[in-house]
Amino acid sequence: MTRSPDHLKTVEQRLLWLSHWMIHNANHIRPKQDGIKVGGHQASSASMVSIMTALYFSVLRPEDRVAVKPHASPVFHAMQYLMGNMTREKMENFRGFSGVQSYPSRTKDVDDVDFSTGSVGLGVAITSFASITQDYVQAKSWGNDIPLGRMVSLIGDAELDEGNIYECLQEGWKNDLRNTWWIIDYNRQSLDGIVREGLFARVEKIFEAFGWDVVRVKYGQLQRAAFSEPGGDKLREWIDGCPNQLYSALTYMGGAVWRSRLMDDLGDQGDVTSLLERRSDSELAHLMENLGGNCVHTMADIFASIDHDRPVCFLAYTIKGWGTPIAGHKDNHGGLMTKAQMAEWQAHMGVKQGQEWDALATVEDVDGFEAFLERVPFFAKGTRRLSDKVMDVPAIEIAGDREISTQMGFGKILDALSKGDSELASRIVTTSPDVTGTTNLGPWVNRRKLFARTAQADTFRDHNIPSTAKWEFAPDGQHIELGIAEMNLFLLLGAAGLSHSLFGKRLIPIGTVYDPFVARGLDAMNYACYQDARFMIVGTPSGVTLAPEGGAHQSIGSPLIGMSQDGLAAFEPAFVDELAVIMEWAFDYMQRDGEGDPDERTWLRDETGGSVYLRLTTNPIEQPGKRVDDAFRQGAIDGAYWLRAPGPNCSVVLAYQGAVAPEAIAAAGMIGEHRRDVGVLAVTSADRLNAGWTAAQRARARGNTKARSHVETLLDNLPNSCSIVTVIDGHPATLSWLGAVAGHKTIPHGVEHFGQTGSITDLYEHFRLDRHSIVQSINALTDGYRTPHTERHSPAAS
Repeated sequence: MTRSPDHLKTVEQRLLWLSHWMIHNANHIRPKQDGIKVGGHQASSASMVSIMTALYFSVLRPEDRVAVKPHASPVFHAMQYLMGNMTREKMENFRGFSGVQSYPSRTKDVDDVDFSTGSVGLGVAITSFASITQDYVQAKSWGNDIPLGRMVSLIGDAELDEGNIYECLQEGWKNDLRNTWWIIDYNRQSLDGIVREGLFARVEKIFEAFGWDVVRVKYGQLQRAAFSEPGGDKLREWIDGCPNQLYSALTYMGGAVWRSRLMDDLGDQGDVTSLLERRSDSELAHLMENLGGNCVHTMADIFASIDHDRPVCFLAYTIKGWGTPIAGHKDNHGGLMTKAQMAEWQAHMGVKQGQEWDALATVEDVDGFEAFLERVPFFAKGTRRLSDKVMDVPAIEIAGDREISTQMGFGKILDALSKGDSELASRIVTTSPDVTGTTNLGPWVNRRKLFARTAQADTFRDHNIPSTAKWEFAPDGQHIELGIAEMNLFLLLGAAGLSHSLFGKRLIPIGTVYDPFVARGLDAMNYACYQDARFMIVGTPSGVTLAPEGGAHQSIGSPLIGMSQDGLAAFEPAFVDELAVIMEWAFDYMQRDGEGDPDERTWLRDETGGSVYLRLTTNPIEQPGKRVDDAFRQGAIDGAYWLRAPGPNCSVVLAYQGAVAPEAIAAAGMIGEHRRDVGVLAVTSADRLNAGWTAAQRARARGNTKARSHVETLLDNLPNSCSIVTVIDGHPATLSWLGAVAGHKTIPHGVEHFGQTGSITDLYEHFRLDRHSIVQSINALTDGYRTPHTERHSPAAS
């Protein structure tokens, strides 16, 4: 450990100044184009500065990973600037275009951000799952050489209102969580007011119930010294009993008011009076604001005292706005120092005019200070963003079943991988929120076991009780069991999907979830994608095709989620051979990290890679037979292919996505005798079709007149008079945009309202997804046209 008290204090004061000046510059000096407040969080940064100084410059090692609370972003960037890892240009452009971000971002900031934060609470919880992921990697033969680091979260006390924090505590307890520190900036102020009295006494019990050590850091060095003086015990009792609002208000009003109030409450006791009279007003204010979290030496000593790997929650008492003119004011959360306040504070901080951006402006022993910075362990190895090799993807064989669902096909594909010895299979880690068996992960888990750092036998198996599930836990297991909380699912997928960068060992995380409940974890899924985590999420079963389960389990808008989510390529294959092609491509796509231009063949950013979302179904449908042609394979990946190519006089194209394929195909057969050249477009990914189309339009607007997307190429030869009928077991907007590609009239079929229990036939007819309703829409295109009667429940043609 490297620690020099004098240099730690210097670092603290430098970070306090630079973080506040950066915010002030953005709001009061930098020219504004729109006149609105740029914002920033001076007070929330000030309360964290001593904690972050002690942490980063005293105890952390390069293998440790930190999630910085969103509103302490300016301190983090100031620290990187001090260490030479951030440019002045970026700092001057704080919250501006291409400047440092409002909140730390792995993908938008240039400095060494470990975890993006911004959606409060998620940056806290992901550290627990990162620690579990680290243990998972370290337990494997191919990962046992990684150094174990601490997963640290710097938390605003108001973040403890977020439910995902408490959900993850339970998962941590179940998975024997270790090497995790949560450091709470207990300034007792939030955006709208003061934190309720006694709240943390209850929160503390929750942490202890889940096996955490709780360390209260309430008093700084000055306060502890004062408590040892005559009368100090009475001062301590007064501090302990002072309400949060009063303490904040007295801090804002300053030393003279502190003296008056303390004299009123304690002044008739001679020893206390003497204690107060030995200090000037400014010294008294300094003493009363010297809470543990605002004392860099106290925090350094506390951190250094932890000599075990149990999870620890540090409750660090702080003053919001500590060390600044706005300290303690209840409105200071988003408040800013005025120009006058800043000028006065600048003089107080000893920063000369013109030296505001000088990283070492107030440093007296520059050589000694720079030598100290060079010895700080955390920064000694430079950037800590790791990488791992790209693994070859084995060929994926498809099931030969005549009738099979895509969900069952997914299980068979994973089972086939589990039987092999490919390196890719060894890096797959699966997880699910208590729906492992019902989402077809069972065969994979039976072969590859569940993960636990300590082996646990399957009691049912030991007692010879028949069961389809072998619930065996072992260090080499490749499935992580989760409780029924979708936020935890996506936080774990996010952490595991960053394993190559955090720990230098690539994982291929696959999570399964009931498709409608993707929405329950949507904030965490978006958060994982924002960090550029790489994972596969399988939403199944999907849509009203899950007929008997009722509306609560029937997804509607999830295809639109897949389309709109950045960093996520969404697919909804109808047939298992499509699924096999897509999964083989996806395992490679999840490992790509290129920054190249869009592929001019499709205008998709495939070189950058990303995560993948598969929307699958439980309904077995008749398969089309063996297909190996390149057009089919590439089309399935690019988003669509012609199942039945349109002829030159095509008047109707039926475009479908997912489970409704048999209905669309049957409808095409029903009208085939009366309408020539009918086309059937098999859409596997409305997301990728749409993304390529909009990208090609942007390219043409920029002067590349030859830019053509995959969907434009597919629809190129359709007559202008041709109509498109779209069908999906999901929101019709998913496909209704197809008509805009080349100006074709479009009739969308889909689901816009909650379903109910019933048979598939009942619900398809109710929502007009069945073949007869599709034909009715086609008939409506030509007045007076009728089709011959067909048995309503005839099997689908393929």
